[in-house]
Amino acid sequence: MPGRSCTLHSTGRDTLKSMRTAYIGMGGNLASWAGPPAATLAAAVLRFDSLGRVVCRSSLYSTEPVGFAEQPRFVNAVVELETELEPRELLRGLLALELEFGRDRSAGIANGPRTLDLDILLFGGLEIHEPDLEVPHPRLAERAFVLAPLNEIAPEVIDPRSGGTVARLLASLVKGRENESDAVVRVESDRWRPGRIV
Repeated sequence: MPGRSCTLHSTGRDTLKSMRTAYIGMGGNLASWAGPPAATLAAAVLRFDSLGRVVCRSSLYSTEPVGFAEQPRFVNAVVELETELEPRELLRGLLALELEFGRDRSAGIANGPRTLDLDILLFGGLEIHEPDLEVPHPRLAERAFVLAPLNEIAPEVIDPRSGGTVARLLASLVKGRENESDAVVRVESDRWRPGRIV
């Protein structure tokens, strides 16, 4: 899939101000107060300024639900965020944004419909294994709806758990699944501008 890579570095490179790069997966398939899913993602990413600086956005992708199939397709994207926050602080901020847009993780069906889903996919070169915080995301290598947008903006970034690049993880995942061409489809929205943020 052709990309618009935003980064020329690998994860784990810190600046002198201790800024680290986090990749955040975004998704939703229910309307929020901001509107349909694409509008919700566009409104939510504007709130990321409280967490750091958005450097790049992938395109939006329409994706098949995973796990609980009887629900609408999702809209997904990945953003690259420079942040001074520690991983747990970032997680708290993301969960607060989910609540703001009408999602309470303590209610609802696992893998069910939701207004907004925000996940830390990668955080610098860190590996964290705690009960409520695992980085890299534990199912990163299994999810085309995450890897396709991540590959668009950061194909050469290394997954510290496997040692493979995002591009390699995606290629391994889609091998033999060429007939699933509608599982992850790039879509357009006038509310969402992909690419590097200047």
